Amino acid sequence: MIKVYGMTASGNCYKVRMILELLHKKYEWREIDVAGGGTRSAEFLAMNPAGQVPVLEITPGRYLTESNAILFYLAEDSPLWPQSRYERAHVLSWMFFEQYSHEPYIAVARSVQRFLPPQHPRRAELPTLVEKGHKALQLMENHLQDNAYFTGLNFSIADIALYAYTHCAGEGGFDLVPYPALRQWLQRIEAKPGYVPMTAK
Repeated sequence: MIKVYGMTASGNCYKVRMILELLHKKYEWREIDVAGGGTRSAEFLAMNPAGQVPVLEITPGRYLTESNAILFYLAEDSPLWPQSRYERAHVLSWMFFEQYSHEPYIAVARSVQRFLPPQHPRRAELPTLVEKGHKALQLMENHLQDNAYFTGLNFSIADIALYAYTHCAGEGGFDLVPYPALRQWLQRIEAKPGYVPMTAK
């Protein structure tokens, strides 16, 4: 059985749980205590020398890291990975956007707000993180005004990648009220058969 080594509160780990649940695949979830040093143990570093979650154990001793790479692996031969060459490239373009223009601001602002103490020096970064995060959200809003999903009419792993941290952006100080098309997109995903909330284990 597939095993996932992750942290429930992590959006990147949530991506992996989402796709497994949506595709109705059996898996075993192993919670890693990241704050307690769980990713720095010799056992964990043997799976992922970068010391980061999530890690997917495909078969005993065979591991895959990086959340979006895991999404790609699990989506193969499913409706979440398009058949068209152009559509596949379009999916990847949004997944690159998520990693370079979305996650570094929205996920990081959430991490600072949720996990760091009030006097931590990184809180000084929040105004810049929120400003740049809103630029990403507005770009998403503009696209979703004319499209049900990020590849048009079809739900894909690009939507899973972007949903993970967007749906909890409020924890990072982002107000989603000004983004009605984006909020409707969130609702469409949450209505999918097999959808599981972030906090569910």
